[in-house]
Amino acid sequence: MSYRLGVDVGGTFTDLLLINEENGQTHTAKVPSTPEDSSIGVLNGIDRICQESGIDPKKIRRVMHGTTVATNAVLTGKGAKVGLVTTKGYKQVLQVARSFCPGGLGGWVSFVKKPLLAPLELTVEANERMGANGETVDTLDEAALRASLTTLKNTGQVEALTICFINAYLNGAHEQKAKEVAAEIFTDIPISISSDLVPEMQEYERTETTVVNSYVRPEVARYVENLNRSLIATMGEDLHLSILRSDGGLASARASGESPVNLLMSGPAGGVSGAMHFCKKAGFNDILTFDMGGTSTDVALIQNAKARVRRETRVGDVTVRAPSVDVRTVGAGGGSLAFVPELTKALRVGPESAGAKPGPAAYMKGGTEPTVCDANVVLGYLPSNVQLGGAMAIDKEAAVAAVKKVADAMGLTIEEAAEGIIKIVNEAMFGALRLVSVEQGFDPRDFALVGFGGAGPLHANALGILTQAWPTIIPPGPGVLCAYGDATTVVRDEASKTFVKLLKNASAVELETVLDELKHKASATLITDGIALSDQKVTYQADLRYTGQAFQLSIEFTLAELHAQGVEVLKSQFDKEHTQLFTFALEEGHEIVMVRAIATASSGELPTIPKDNAVNTLDECKLADSQIYFEGQYHPTPIYDRNKMQTDLQIPGPAIVSEMDSTTVILPGYHAKVDAVGNLLINPAK
Repeated sequence: MSYRLGVDVGGTFTDLLLINEENGQTHTAKVPSTPEDSSIGVLNGIDRICQESGIDPKKIRRVMHGTTVATNAVLTGKGAKVGLVTTKGYKQVLQVARSFCPGGLGGWVSFVKKPLLAPLELTVEANERMGANGETVDTLDEAALRASLTTLKNTGQVEALTICFINAYLNGAHEQKAKEVAAEIFTDIPISISSDLVPEMQEYERTETTVVNSYVRPEVARYVENLNRSLIATMGEDLHLSILRSDGGLASARASGESPVNLLMSGPAGGVSGAMHFCKKAGFNDILTFDMGGTSTDVALIQNAKARVRRETRVGDVTVRAPSVDVRTVGAGGGSLAFVPELTKALRVGPESAGAKPGPAAYMKGGTEPTVCDANVVLGYLPSNVQLGGAMAIDKEAAVAAVKKVADAMGLTIEEAAEGIIKIVNEAMFGALRLVSVEQGFDPRDFALVGFGGAGPLHANALGILTQAWPTIIPPGPGVLCAYGDATTVVRDEASKTFVKLLKNASAVELETVLDELKHKASATLITDGIALSDQKVTYQADLRYTGQAFQLSIEFTLAELHAQGVEVLKSQFDKEHTQLFTFALEEGHEIVMVRAIATASSGELPTIPKDNAVNTLDECKLADSQIYFEGQYHPTPIYDRNKMQTDLQIPGPAIVSEMDSTTVILPGYHAKVDAVGNLLINPAK
């Protein structure tokens, strides 16, 4: 009997989900995250989940892990010192950039540009030149390069090296040769070249992406290597570790260490994958997701059971050419701090968070400031007899004392202050949901809403009211859904190539030749990691734009569609997407910019098992009586055990549904139903 383990590291908790691959039985655990070294929290969680389930860790064969190591390295500025090798004359490529200043009119006044990830003093130039068509204009001067790199090494500062030459996306021969020379001098540091990592046009974007890869590479490689070593020591030599990519696919430990730039949005992608898994099974293919954790909330839009993927990933002030699930993040979580500025006397919530340490006041870890979690405790939404993570008690008196600070500052009752905190944080999340729906041309009323994360089910019903997206769905194990997504997603890699040509001048035959080359390149990575070609599926994309534009859209198509319709299939798909986003499409001027092949391999479908302890009536699920404060008054509210609920069971609101990893609130005037998959479907009462 073998098991697979999904692990997701959040800002407050580390979530784990252990799955029996033969019968689908699951075990969950939550442990506090360890920001100083997230691997400690991971190993603590593995120890707990194996102890509580009684399962020998050596029976775990696969570990799928969503990590924030790369993200944190960028956000905190604690990555490696990067040396950069450019073509002569392009030393300032990062400084010139795109003349970007954040903010509105006059935003440049207060904009302070952060230090470059590859500073000028660690940048050297190479005498070489590739032409715009990929032909050699000037041969690489190896002797001069060797001398420059030796001088760079003698500084003793370089911890990772990046090589990015002009037009290398068309011909990477000079970069490859430069890498060979550099490897003779820098024998103990990683070297990244742009033609391998991101063979795409636009010099600044390609350089920035490759530099960021070098910047996070030592830290990520060290983390993955140490974690893999610790896991093997615990679970055996045949353990296979995979890391979740930003685009929702899995990468091997080897690939993650070499191309960590693809992991910058690893954490949020897991929740989206988990939500799609359960909603697709239940027949909901168009959904809005919101993952509310302790520090932030991530939202995304899923259409036709596919997550929208951006070709760029943005973390802080850094933007790289790496695919990622289109997730928008807002600083609104269970740990978000509430405060009343002395000047305005207007209640504010977030983005500052109490985090894992000291956490909300109710957690009894030293926190004293009011948080969203404390407001939920005061209102009765999070009953004080519920234990988070199966072992964490909640102190209502501490929560009341914290929220009282807000109440006293505004001249309100404790309940009014707590309800104000909840409404403000709900509006913040609603704003984020509008960014991925209304701003993209979608009506949220055409979608179902999926709430998960440790705090998501507490707010899901209220977000359903704001968005009018029904049903509001709470999947099984919502507090560890990111871990479930990690454990059930697919291994993925892609290969791309710049292919600039007017659509009217392109032929299907020419396109097929390029796609076949990319197919073998993408598949080769998976084959290296032990996945046979017969177990792979390949899909294709093309990036199109109107001639003269910098903005482009990714269009997915199949070889069968290309055979049947020719390149016209690209035009029709592009026009449809462009109309969706901007309400119009032009007849002429379509231009292909990029083409790519995406190879995936399934992680294996898991069986669904019925609940052994399911009961027939709602009364048999009842744990206790309680009350909640809603819209200015208290309402008697029963608390139910979700683990005992069988399919088709109806739960009228107000009600609280409790489980190990999360708590769901059903508000007055609404009701919930358990579907065949185990989801809770919340709808307005008729």
